[in-house]
Amino acid sequence: MGRRFAIRRRIEALDPRTDFAEIYRLMGAYEFPWDMNQSLSFALFRTYAVPSIGGLLARTGEFTERTQKRYDDTVLILDAVLEHGPASDEGRTAIRRMNQMHRAHGIPNDDLRYVLATFVVMPIRWIEAYGWRRLTETERIASANYYRDLGRRMGIRDVPETWQGFAHLLDRYEREHFAFDPGARDVAEATLDLFATFPPNHRLPAPLVRQISLAVMDDPLLDAFRLPRPNPVVSAVVRGGLAARGRVVRLLPPREQPYFARQLPQVRSYPDGYRLADLGTFPGGCPVPHPREETTRRSPERAG
Repeated sequence: MGRRFAIRRRIEALDPRTDFAEIYRLMGAYEFPWDMNQSLSFALFRTYAVPSIGGLLARTGEFTERTQKRYDDTVLILDAVLEHGPASDEGRTAIRRMNQMHRAHGIPNDDLRYVLATFVVMPIRWIEAYGWRRLTETERIASANYYRDLGRRMGIRDVPETWQGFAHLLDRYEREHFAFDPGARDVAEATLDLFATFPPNHRLPAPLVRQISLAVMDDPLLDAFRLPRPNPVVSAVVRGGLAARGRVVRLLPPREQPYFARQLPQVRSYPDGYRLADLGTFPGGCPVPHPREETTRRSPERAG
């Protein structure tokens, strides 16, 4: 078991006040790659239940008509920041691209701050419930500092200082703002349909994948979308299965190679590689960075 906790020991030797980017990279690429990807996907889904967010996404048509590409763009931008660090050339280019996308739609500060909170809080809560081990306080602090730094680079104001502050903000914002919006429900349905196409989900009947997805959602989220609450037995089986997976992973050796989201089989919009400057482009929409600011990434299959 000593080797299984080698990466945690590396993390605990770092300072979450200054080494938060490296700690978060170790968490996302080595310790909890699957859990982080799942929790961040559901974190993004959660934001649709705020009508000002879900309704905007519905009006652009991008999350209902090009759902796969919108998912991929979000994953790849965040992945570039995670892999290279927010202060790197690649990280700065990715954040600049994300800021351009947000400015094109005039998203208010409160909504951006709430989305940031979901990225801090939901992985903590997911790993607490289903991870192969609990997060340490160092990892929780580093997660908050990572997104505080990202928020600063995005120009978001009044960002909480601690992970507990992010959790308080998230819970309060959802109590005050979760509500039904027809457009947001369309975005949610399109995203649930997309989940059913991800490997290995695509091997299961789509209605079953939908029930599995609903089973891990809490009642306030389901109610905001007016989605049916799943059978309690189904929820217990799904959640029990996720917890059992965590116990199995605990017995496996630690990862020796990093695993980034761009390597996931469900990222399918850029089979020949992608440029950060091209991510998130809308037809006739957002400007792209100057060519000197572009960063090229190749897919693992085509890299060489």
